[in-house]
Amino acid sequence: MTATTTETVTDNPVLDAVRTHTTSENPSSFLALNSGNSTFTVPGVDGVVVYRRTGRHAVQFGGPFAAEEGYDTLVEAFREYVRDEGLRLVGVQLQRADAERYAARGFTVNQVGASWARSLADFTLRGTKFMQLRNKISRAHRNGLRIEEVDAADWQGAIATIDEAWLGSKGGAQQLEFLVGQIGGEVQKHRRLFAGTIDGAPVAYISYSPVYGSRAGWMHDLSRRVPEGSPGLMEAINAHAIEVFREEGVEWLHFGFTPFTGLDASHELDGHSPAFQWLMHALWAEGAALYPAQTQLSYKQKWAPDLLIPEYVAFDGPQASLPGFAHVFRACNAF
Repeated sequence: MTATTTETVTDNPVLDAVRTHTTSENPSSFLALNSGNSTFTVPGVDGVVVYRRTGRHAVQFGGPFAAEEGYDTLVEAFREYVRDEGLRLVGVQLQRADAERYAARGFTVNQVGASWARSLADFTLRGTKFMQLRNKISRAHRNGLRIEEVDAADWQGAIATIDEAWLGSKGGAQQLEFLVGQIGGEVQKHRRLFAGTIDGAPVAYISYSPVYGSRAGWMHDLSRRVPEGSPGLMEAINAHAIEVFREEGVEWLHFGFTPFTGLDASHELDGHSPAFQWLMHALWAEGAALYPAQTQLSYKQKWAPDLLIPEYVAFDGPQASLPGFAHVFRACNAF
């Protein structure tokens, strides 16, 4: 058994795994390539577990990206490794297929939120339900917005300037990690970056990560704008990207995971924690200080997503762990 922490490199085993082993249909799988992640493998087993160590916890991203015959072996081997290290295991962004297998192995599994996706084959912004969205996009263009797909290397300085302004507007918030994408590094060539300028000055960008599996396409990932910029910047850039993707025959645009959203009793598995279920609903209603879930969902719903994908958190043991859940946010650099 092997655990390593490395910077990601082009065509590494993690990239091969998320491209190949898509049974769980994790739309955020490319985040496994983030630099700073640790990986766990078992000799002779086709697959990898991705995680981060924070405090006395190992926070696992998704289920194993593994061939069917090696999946359960990796689950149990990683579980044993974590225990031998004196750590506690919590997994986040497990998909339904993962959640069922983890629950069957004695984990306490609860819905923690949802991902959202929009099919693009017949997508159009025509019609009354998109009137406000079209108005915002038109306003951005009237204010001089110009949009193009750019090379991240050429935009490094502009990205840093936009990030600094955006984070400053959030009271000096930290740059999130782990469950949020990155820009740059050896796997940047697999992402796409669309950017906007007004009078030549960079004002906003959206980074898109590839999504593999039966709902292959792109995920609307990391996005930033200058806080004093024109209304409609992000909407206009995303609308532009959608048209590019549609012309290329892309079938799905994913909007990524938002905690505390899409909660429904029908999504819960047998053996889930009712107390943790209550907490998720409470954080949806009152947890904006921890995470702006309602604001994020409002943006995603502007695009009328037609697919809700429930996502799960798994605790190794007979009950949910609040310290374990808090360490998910620590791994994300949220606090």
